Amino acid sequence: MSIRFKVILPYLLLTLLVAVTGAYVVTRLVTNSLEERLSNQLFEAGRVVSDSMARREIDHFQDARLVAFTSGLGEALKDGDDERVVVLAKPAAGGLNVESLMVFDAQGREKLHTIKQSDGTIRDVTQRDQQAALPIVEELLAENSPDSLPRRALAQNPVDRRYYYFTAIPIPFGDRVVGVVTVGTSLDTLVPLLKATASADVILYDKNGQALASTLGGNTTDPLFLRTLSIEKDFYDRVIVQDESVEGENFEVEGRFYRSGFSPLRISNDRIAVFAVILPMQFVVESSSVSRNNYVALYSAAMLAVILVGYLIARIIILNPLSSLVRTSRAIAAGDLNRRTGVRTNDEIGVLASAFDAMTENLQERTHELEKTNRVLEQMDRTKVRFIQISAHELRTPLTLVQGYAQMVELKSKGNKDLEKYARGIVSGAERMVGIVDNLLDVSRIDSNLLDVRATDVEIAALVEKAKKAFDASLEERRMNFSVQGLADLPFVKADTELLYKVFYHVIGNAIKYTPDGGSITISGSTVRERGKPPEIEIKVRDTGIGIDPQYHELVFEKFYQTGEVLLHSSGKTKFKGGGPGLGLAISRGIMDAHHGRIWLESAGHDEAKNPGTTVFIRLPIDGHK
Repeated sequence: MSIRFKVILPYLLLTLLVAVTGAYVVTRLVTNSLEERLSNQLFEAGRVVSDSMARREIDHFQDARLVAFTSGLGEALKDGDDERVVVLAKPAAGGLNVESLMVFDAQGREKLHTIKQSDGTIRDVTQRDQQAALPIVEELLAENSPDSLPRRALAQNPVDRRYYYFTAIPIPFGDRVVGVVTVGTSLDTLVPLLKATASADVILYDKNGQALASTLGGNTTDPLFLRTLSIEKDFYDRVIVQDESVEGENFEVEGRFYRSGFSPLRISNDRIAVFAVILPMQFVVESSSVSRNNYVALYSAAMLAVILVGYLIARIIILNPLSSLVRTSRAIAAGDLNRRTGVRTNDEIGVLASAFDAMTENLQERTHELEKTNRVLEQMDRTKVRFIQISAHELRTPLTLVQGYAQMVELKSKGNKDLEKYARGIVSGAERMVGIVDNLLDVSRIDSNLLDVRATDVEIAALVEKAKKAFDASLEERRMNFSVQGLADLPFVKADTELLYKVFYHVIGNAIKYTPDGGSITISGSTVRERGKPPEIEIKVRDTGIGIDPQYHELVFEKFYQTGEVLLHSSGKTKFKGGGPGLGLAISRGIMDAHHGRIWLESAGHDEAKNPGTTVFIRLPIDGHK
């Protein structure tokens, strides 16, 4: 059977059992007590009222800002231009659907006061220069800060004597306050909206515990009726500082019993009043707490059974085989190729384990073959190195004799142009052979890690000049321009002078060989500082030669590697595309590695028509350490 069915089918059956049991329990047994349902509903209704008031405050703030930041209003208040204040602010009362809009100047004098009528018309009830009766206006003017936060209050409008929820913000001009704008929504409008949103009756109280508005028995602000709903001031003071709802006592209105919950009306950090949400006692049906306990017990037992059975199935079918796979894979990663999973099942994990074991066995066989091949290659490499060492040493003695006798023949052939020419050719060839033998010896020392670095203070500019002199004749013969930039400003570096000379010798020689006649070679230097590394110097050797394909940028640093067709190379040491054993850059990299430095090259590609050129980078730590 597939593993997916082994896992899913038991869980599916158990889930179905739990669902049937839950449906039965919900249908036949689940009930909650009246007290719990009422408490939860009251708490939720209180949250809805608070959220609705917060949204109303956002609307107030946005409307007030539109008025306060009306272009020119601040300047009109500063200049005392009452007519202009009315012209600028009054249109907002209709356009913003504001029930009550008041604008005061910096002395708290009323400059505009509008009230929206029941038919939607706007009535101007301004009592020009009357002092503001709202404490929130006086607070903002006393604070005199354009950055003051909004102030809020439940207060009576001095004109229509109705209670409103007011929001006030300062009107700034420059860095000072030149007035205050307040917007308000009447409780006659607000309380029914809160009832519709919270699905519960709502009562709002002032600081003395007097009910200001209520939806019980309809939307009414009748003082006699509201007086029956008032609360004690001590109870109000206790509720206003609470963070959670406080339940009140059951009470009767018009023959119906109600349960109330009281909460502080909080807008931002302000507690501006206390409100109550009211629900009828018949809002829910009383149920048995015994049935609820039975449901909890049954459902908990079923869930525990699902968890226990699921854990056992997962452990036997999935976890144990996977743990074996994990342990085996870690052992193989650590190098133990003899380990096997030992999992023998017919599901997907068993197939995976068998494939893993087969893969490990193949890997073990391949590893043994690679180890044997590697030993053979290591032996061949040691033989090659030994052959190079012996050949170089054996060639040096006869080459020294040839070079000595050729020099003697050259001296004795003065006056005989033909013989002198032949002798000069023998000397030149012998010198070139000695150079190749020296290169072979350098390669053997690098391969054997016998390169002896004797560090002294080295001046790069002088070393480059010395290497350049070795090619003066070739540069003149091939009409090549050679220039240096910034080398004189480089600090001394700790390096082996003789070895570092060979690096510049090989790099400059290559630049000459692969640059057509009339080209140029530029050597520049600079100091480089990278984070976490000691300061280094970087020398760039640029040429205007034929370039190197990007695929060969690393291969040219391998021993005996040469780009292009070897048989097409010329025979001259510094002739265009001159031949050689292909050891110069390999020796250079070995020397740079011994100095804890780097050498690499960059080129756009190989093109003998456009001559994109090549740049070789040589980077050395100044103090000779990494």
